Amino acid sequence: MFHRPISAGSPLAPTVHLPELIGAFSYALDITEGQPAGHAVRCAFIGGEIGKAIGLGTAERRELHYALLLKDLGCSSNAARISELYAADDLAFKRGYKTAGTSLAATLSFVLKNTAPRASFGERAAKVGTILRNGKQFADELIAARCTRGADIARTLRFSDAVIAGIYALDEHWDGSGRPDGLAGDAIPLFARIALLAQVADVFRSEFGAEAAVAEVGRRAGNWLDPKLAEAFSVIAREPSFWATLASPFLDTIVSAAAGCDEQVADEDYLDAVAAAFGQVVDAKSPYTGGHSVRVAEYAAAIAPEVGVDPARRRWLRRGALLHDIGKLGVSNAILDKPGGLDEPEWQVMRDHAVHTQEILGRIAALKDLAPVAAAHHERLDGTGYPLGLTDHAISRETRIITVCDFYDALTADRPYRAAMPPEQALAIIGDEVGRAVDGDCFAALCKVVRA
Repeated sequence: MFHRPISAGSPLAPTVHLPELIGAFSYALDITEGQPAGHAVRCAFIGGEIGKAIGLGTAERRELHYALLLKDLGCSSNAARISELYAADDLAFKRGYKTAGTSLAATLSFVLKNTAPRASFGERAAKVGTILRNGKQFADELIAARCTRGADIARTLRFSDAVIAGIYALDEHWDGSGRPDGLAGDAIPLFARIALLAQVADVFRSEFGAEAAVAEVGRRAGNWLDPKLAEAFSVIAREPSFWATLASPFLDTIVSAAAGCDEQVADEDYLDAVAAAFGQVVDAKSPYTGGHSVRVAEYAAAIAPEVGVDPARRRWLRRGALLHDIGKLGVSNAILDKPGGLDEPEWQVMRDHAVHTQEILGRIAALKDLAPVAAAHHERLDGTGYPLGLTDHAISRETRIITVCDFYDALTADRPYRAAMPPEQALAIIGDEVGRAVDGDCFAALCKVVRA
């Protein structure tokens, strides 16, 4: 299944079970797609039950489990482009599009209704005209970006070719009308066929209920969906226990146990790899954040010895720096990339990214102590930061390091409302915040690192 990403554990950290790790991070992908929390886990359950029904063996179901959890691994890579092309909230657009129907008329109706909803008539007409002229090209571009990026990240995480193919071909359709390669029938990888069916079922169940999910799968059988898999789902869906389990608060545990993944343990190196991979997912969300997470992690790693962080804790800190902005996956690009100032409701959404970071990292036993450290990177020593308004004594040294590194990289990178600042100008601005927003020792260490 894997190209050696797992081991028997590490004496440096709590045991990290791979299904728990990947399952927890899948919640980050859910919010990037505008889906209710647990969407990927529910898809893993639905797809796993289909896998059993069609006779997949234990090893195949284990691989299928990870393909289902990570089916949206490339979803952040087209968020900014969707927001730009359609002048819309990418999260709402993605969520709505999944229930828009399969016909050309239904697709056009959705796009016309949801393009530039807040723009003037003239601006909206111009946008709609551009889309009508270039719609196929735009769709090809968006799906190719998503599929390619997802497969590439899965490859860096050393998943098998079957898992990678399942992620890459998610948007292929049984009748050949899908993308990115226009595959049809059995030429579409099995895991992708199962993942698309599971996605349709969960999306319609979440929006309209179980009966609607069954009906929609039936409608799409033979065009979007493999008819044999759709028939298997219809049989499974007749059992009340199927829907009861799908709604269970313990579904994460149930799903990983059913997939036979419980014995798989991630080692320290693989935990680093997952943190780096999801840092890439975060940075792909906006053209203005490319490389941000990696740079913040590198600055933090360089500053840590300067302020006395124990060597054994530096690796832990670097993970926190890589993942500090993972909650931004739940913020629309209409806000992230807005060229002007944010209004108060938009600021509240932006501030909530720190809460999302806490929630996502807090799901992982091995990262629970890291979650509040990473989530607090917008707290200020004077108590005016967010999300909790912590004051000096309550902000850890590691958070202070991430804060000053995040501050510096944000100033020295292009933003939608200004160009990148020269290093010395950025340091001067940060220096004015010493004692209020940033720690003096961390700032001194940053200056040393930057100037060296």
